[in-house]
Amino acid sequence: MTRLRVESFTLSMDGYGAGPDQDGDNPLGVGGTSLHGWAWRTQTFRRLFGQEGGSTDTDDEFARRGFDNIGATIMGRNMFGPVRGPWPDLKWRGWWGENPPYHTPVYILTHHPRDPIEMDGGTTFHFVTDGIQSALSQAREAAEGKDIRLGGGVDAIRQYLQARLIDEMHLVFSPVLLGRGEALFAGIDLPKLGYTIKQQVNTDAACHVVISKTG
Repeated sequence: MTRLRVESFTLSMDGYGAGPDQDGDNPLGVGGTSLHGWAWRTQTFRRLFGQEGGSTDTDDEFARRGFDNIGATIMGRNMFGPVRGPWPDLKWRGWWGENPPYHTPVYILTHHPRDPIEMDGGTTFHFVTDGIQSALSQAREAAEGKDIRLGGGVDAIRQYLQARLIDEMHLVFSPVLLGRGEALFAGIDLPKLGYTIKQQVNTDAACHVVISKTG
């Protein structure tokens, strides 16, 4: 059965999944890059971006299993890029160059239509203007029985979480305080929505928590 999974989504210790004021120079908002020190040191993430070396420890194990059995990806428009409102042109093609690290169909939540963008390495960006359910249905069909990875950002995860559509979340708490930004759980009652903690593992670099939907 196809599941909707959040994988390796990193939060500050004060609950922010991104810093404020995202722009071309700050793709994760001001200070947001500091959240991901645990990831950049792993072999899995280094290989994604064409680098050698990296750790093969517990952090890497969590990073690696986040790519297992993934057949499609969903993300919010802010994760795709800093452009807001109607597309001024077709120049922006994502943060990742011509060979993005997804290698699956990617469904981007937006209010502004745009034709699909076929990239190298098996990634095609599709722009979905009719809501989270439509994106999930399209992703499920494309995944062909595999799971769907919900990449973020914070607003996209909050929408799917409040609709109780996420089956499992792997969250990583990084030893960083952002002070402000995008708070993942503000106003959300996880137990009431039927979520429970399934696993917690501490490493020198982070705390990994897996939260699953019950029932």
